[in-house]
Amino acid sequence: MESKKLYRIPSEGYKGGICAGLGEYLTIDPTIIRLLFILFSLGGGTGILLYLIMLFIVPVKPQEIE
Repeated sequence: MESKKLYRIPSEGYKGGICAGLGEYLTIDPTIIRLLFILFSLGGGTGILLYLIMLFIVPVKPQEIE
């Protein structure tokens, strides 16, 4: 069984890739995670802090060789 790992998945529209990586890891839509980050950001700023911490800690997903 392959273990799941959390990666950032940067794309053209979203440079950080935190929400896309969390969406893939948790198998949910990244839009839901983006909305949660916005809600946490408006409710005290913890969303911004959490996003910035994850931006520096979570590695970028390696490119798959075809």
